[in-house]
Amino acid sequence: MSWSTGKDSAYALAQLLGNETYDVAGLFTTVTRDYERVAMHGVRQELLQRQAELLGLPLFPVYITKDCTYETYEEEMRRLIAQAQSHHVTAMVFGDLFLDDVRQYRVRMLEGSGIEPLFPLWHYDTHDLAHSIIQSGIKAMVTCVDLAQLPQDFVGKPYDDAFLNALPAQVDKCGENGEFHTFVYESPLFREPIPITLGEFVVREGFGFADVLPEINSAQCKLYT
Repeated sequence: MSWSTGKDSAYALAQLLGNETYDVAGLFTTVTRDYERVAMHGVRQELLQRQAELLGLPLFPVYITKDCTYETYEEEMRRLIAQAQSHHVTAMVFGDLFLDDVRQYRVRMLEGSGIEPLFPLWHYDTHDLAHSIIQSGIKAMVTCVDLAQLPQDFVGKPYDDAFLNALPAQVDKCGENGEFHTFVYESPLFREPIPITLGEFVVREGFGFADVLPEINSAQCKLYT
């Protein structure tokens, strides 16, 4: 399953695990090697690994560089697909909601592999989905915002009803147009929550990031669990 560390992935995984048709073999995540962080979300690799541990699922990182080309990315994805084939994987799951070009790209990548692309959240109403995610017990932190679409003060906020109510009308409630990205630190699927604190806020290439850290000293840092 494609795992971004965010809320949509977590909710899609919950749908799969609630269906006896599927046996989830593992998670794959794109990690920028230069930063040791999840691509776009900016989440530290150690937190990604902790999520996988708490889910009890193997993690298969797909490593790219910060200046990775589409050609290089596709090479790495083909390696992952070959690895999945060797493990007799029959389907790959993605948490995409409504972007047809993204869906078609994933379909093309899997053509001829014998692996079926699945999109369990496809065409969900994103307003309803956002509230369903929150009501399901998934707790997430906003780790990245596109500053062309949202002000920087939205980064570092909990993904909750207050966050949704504060979003400008043109911004998708699930951030499907890339407006924002999240990190899930608590879920009914986790054995226990991940205590986190917020580190520094940075701006890079038009995006605002909050550095989410494993909790070290709750007396010094704000705790979100």
